[in-house]
Amino acid sequence: MLAVIDSLRPEMLERAIAAGRAPALATLVERGSYVPDCVSTYPSVTPVAAGTITTGLGPDGHHIPAMNWYHRGEERYVEYGSSLPATRAFGVVRSLFDTVYNLNMAHLSRACPTIFERLEDAGIRTACTTYLVYRGRTRHEPEEGGMYSRLARYAQFRHAVWGPTELFYADLFDSRGTGCRSLLGMPGQRDQHAACVAAHLVANDLFDFLLLSLPDTDTHSHRHGPEAQVAAIAHADRALDRMMHEGGGAEAFLEHHAVIVLSDHAQTPVERRIDLLAALDGERVLAPGENGSRGAEIALCPSQRSAMVYLLDRAGGDKLARRVRREVERAPGVDLVVRREGGEAVVATPRGELRFAPGGELEDRRGERWSVTGELAALELSVADGRVASAAYPHALGRLWSALSCPHAGDLLISAAAGYEFVDWGGVDHVGGGSHGSLLREDSLGALIMCGAGPAAEARDQWTLEDVTPLVLDHFSVGS
Repeated sequence: MLAVIDSLRPEMLERAIAAGRAPALATLVERGSYVPDCVSTYPSVTPVAAGTITTGLGPDGHHIPAMNWYHRGEERYVEYGSSLPATRAFGVVRSLFDTVYNLNMAHLSRACPTIFERLEDAGIRTACTTYLVYRGRTRHEPEEGGMYSRLARYAQFRHAVWGPTELFYADLFDSRGTGCRSLLGMPGQRDQHAACVAAHLVANDLFDFLLLSLPDTDTHSHRHGPEAQVAAIAHADRALDRMMHEGGGAEAFLEHHAVIVLSDHAQTPVERRIDLLAALDGERVLAPGENGSRGAEIALCPSQRSAMVYLLDRAGGDKLARRVRREVERAPGVDLVVRREGGEAVVATPRGELRFAPGGELEDRRGERWSVTGELAALELSVADGRVASAAYPHALGRLWSALSCPHAGDLLISAAAGYEFVDWGGVDHVGGGSHGSLLREDSLGALIMCGAGPAAEARDQWTLEDVTPLVLDHFSVGS
């Protein structure tokens, strides 16, 4: 079983365990291996991280670039649900179709099979509760019974999908009757729905691999801030406990099941907003609902504590690119502005500019090699004995290169400074609460617990989300 607790901060997990609020997680930590600094993707937002967790590849491989992005081929924005007002700005049905259908069936690269597809191809029964990435080999028709299913059909959710052997997605898809309801996946209801489904699956021995999604910690943290996570972690812990209870309790359950628990990213407090639309007031910015070929110069894509800018007016050339770059770099709260120039990545920061590219004499903590020139302070890099690393921006070179190499990435990738968040297209921010998305360690380091699967925590110098799919495949002796 792979349990993803959205936005779980390691220090909050440890606090919840110390306070006796998370006994199920305490048991898993005690009996397994615990990694308190597993590195997320860049940007460290849920759609990108979910793509990596389920494929073992970064955004350069799975092709999901952000929460909000511009589809060059279709000349339109894609919005996966930054907020309800943002969803309304782009059209509720359009945004929901992108999130439920297109993310899996069109945007996620067909060249990279998901963990569900790989395991099903090997004859292994897979299952998944509501999760952004669910693509598998089994066809599922929309649920037909109940009030919420009727509402979904009224909103045009009538199409079948391909998912794992057992798929439970809000109240839209329900591969078998469980009696569990999620109120169409409303925040605050999702963990209990996942727990109900998981308990049914365990009681009836219906899976070999289960991805158990527990997303309510993220919603709670956005609203109340990451320092208030203990209550939400306790709620997630009760979901795990309910599932293990159906297997005879923790002791009996762990005799028959290997368990991996991880965060997709963390969260940090937000005190100020960055309005990039205002910062680019003099530019012709594509508005939601407009077509990209109708005179706009740029598309602007905020994704919480990260953002992207796409240059649409190619006739503007270098002059437009330089002007937009200067305006973005001057915006208060912007930490990094990253772009490609030929075969190099260029990172512009208030601390100076740095260039890097794959290959070279320096090796990072993942064993990848890089050439680096310019101001090391830009990414707070340290270099010693042929090794390059950054405590402030973990796995910075690898994550940025993967993000820049995603076919759907913008021309400029932007990361916010501590305490700042980009306001979304619905005018929403999380000031007074928490958010994530930046390259900084506070957004990027999550918890990883391996109990009955995988090596000891010390087996890798640096763990990342890309290691999760290989762990699962190795457990089932399925080749990559």
